[in-house]
Amino acid sequence: MKIINNKYCLIFIALILFGCGWWGYKLIWGQPLSINHFYERIFINYLLDDPELLSSLGLIDNTLLDFHSDDLTDASPARTQQVLQQVEQSLTTLRSYDRQQQSAAQQLSSDILDWFLDDQLRAKEFMYHNYAVNQLSGVHISLPLLMDTVHKVINKHSAENYISRLSKFGIKIDQAVSGLKLRADQGIILPKIIITKIIVSLDKFTSQPVTENILYTSFKKKLSAVAALDLEQKTQLSAAAHQQILTVVYPAYKKLSLYLTALSASATADAGVWKLPNGDAYYAYKLRSNTTLNYSPQQVHQLGLEQVALIHKEIQDILQDLGYTGNNAMNYMRKLTQDKRFLFTESANVVQQIIQTYQDIITEIDRNIGDLFHLRPQAQVEVRAIPKFSEKTAVGAYYLAPAMDNSRPGVFYVNLRNTGAISKPSMRTLAYHEAIPGHHFQKALQQEMQNVPSFRKVLPFTAYIEGWALYAERLAWEQGFQHTPYDKLGYLNAQLFRAVRLVVDTGIHYKKWSRQRAIDYMFTNTAILKEKVITEIERYIVTPGQACAYYIGMLKILELRDKVKQQLGSKFDIANFHDLVLQNGAMPLELLEQLVESYLASQSN
Repeated sequence: MKIINNKYCLIFIALILFGCGWWGYKLIWGQPLSINHFYERIFINYLLDDPELLSSLGLIDNTLLDFHSDDLTDASPARTQQVLQQVEQSLTTLRSYDRQQQSAAQQLSSDILDWFLDDQLRAKEFMYHNYAVNQLSGVHISLPLLMDTVHKVINKHSAENYISRLSKFGIKIDQAVSGLKLRADQGIILPKIIITKIIVSLDKFTSQPVTENILYTSFKKKLSAVAALDLEQKTQLSAAAHQQILTVVYPAYKKLSLYLTALSASATADAGVWKLPNGDAYYAYKLRSNTTLNYSPQQVHQLGLEQVALIHKEIQDILQDLGYTGNNAMNYMRKLTQDKRFLFTESANVVQQIIQTYQDIITEIDRNIGDLFHLRPQAQVEVRAIPKFSEKTAVGAYYLAPAMDNSRPGVFYVNLRNTGAISKPSMRTLAYHEAIPGHHFQKALQQEMQNVPSFRKVLPFTAYIEGWALYAERLAWEQGFQHTPYDKLGYLNAQLFRAVRLVVDTGIHYKKWSRQRAIDYMFTNTAILKEKVITEIERYIVTPGQACAYYIGMLKILELRDKVKQQLGSKFDIANFHDLVLQNGAMPLELLEQLVESYLASQSN
């Protein structure tokens, strides 16, 4: 009897072990039994393969689980191929789950993930069409930002990890050069003028003494705050960082500069991606990928022309009320942006004055929009100047989401390379866009969502994200936060800026406009100064389709708001509408529209 009992006991244990092994296999390699586990597997696998992203999220840095803070993300062409294969496998697995067995929340998660993965697969034939190193992004910019903004130094180990990452700059930049060579072999080369500007920034980065480089000064500043380290330890660590910058980082940047110099001989002046292999199809793909709607380049171009005309009329009406009777409104508006009444007086603390003014604008609107939003993020937002090393070629402003562990607030970065050109009437709209109720509200709320798959907290959909930020500008205008006619002109000029993008982006990449023609159109049709116009046009040259997402995203959100308002009538509550748009995080506009339709159907029952 005892033998029989032992036999059944062994069988029972064997079955448990087999079941656990089968479950584990399905979880890690096959189709997990629960789609929720599959969602998390995708997110975890993606993070495990991207140390830089993992650090930027701030989830496990400097904990017992920290395996990545001494490493950089693999940027080799081989990894690009590997990632695409993983995407294909993930999409196949996702579609193998029975949709009818999923809850409404799971169906939404599946739809968002499906769109994202499918979009990446659509890019398969354009795998190397992007300009991986340009004047706005690439390893030469992302790595210093990672070290300065993201990498935390709280003890000796994290300081040594910082130095370890510096030691790997050479590998990362070698991988970038390999990718550029692969692209050049396929005829994918940046316009000559863009290459020249990258070379200038690279040479500037390596021409300064190591002790003045951001990689060194940032490390020294972080070290100074670590009380557990004595002076001798800090001196040794600083010397080690200095050595890595001198012997690894600078030679790597010079190598990239030399390669680009050689590549420049093969470059042309043509600005648009139409010049690339299958360039028209690539641009059509980029438009869909960025706008998440099926608009043709011609539709976007025509929409831009119509919106530019409408905004010009609104500007003209305000100018007439102010007594303007001339026939060149944009020229007059440009003069207003340079009017001393609206500029900051140059002084030793002018940078801090500008930053404080932005902070005051954010504080004011944050305190006075209680009736417009039920959802508000817990994370705070602060204003900082864009680091000196990248301000020359950087955009006017951008937002960095808070760390998920709350160790870093959301940051509204503003470009202060020319403090004398900061016009006060434009500041309100920019603050509303980048901070509250724009990017900070949307991105921080997305990170703080509960009971959703982790990927939902981080997936980027440009048209939704930037469309919301542009909608936030309009909302502030509708609610009277633009206090003076000049503030209103600042808002309209910002709207005009985004509408003009529809015209010049499609002009460059679809209608084969030259760089100069695009510059002339934007300068003629906006009040933006020539220096910024050039920076912006060159941005669109290297990021086809991206700039179209802003205005199209805003128009879609406004269209959906109007639809809800018309159907609900007196029951319409704008805070409820904002909940509907924000509570599920970023998603393709196609899916947001479906979500609104489902909401309206539920309200009519």
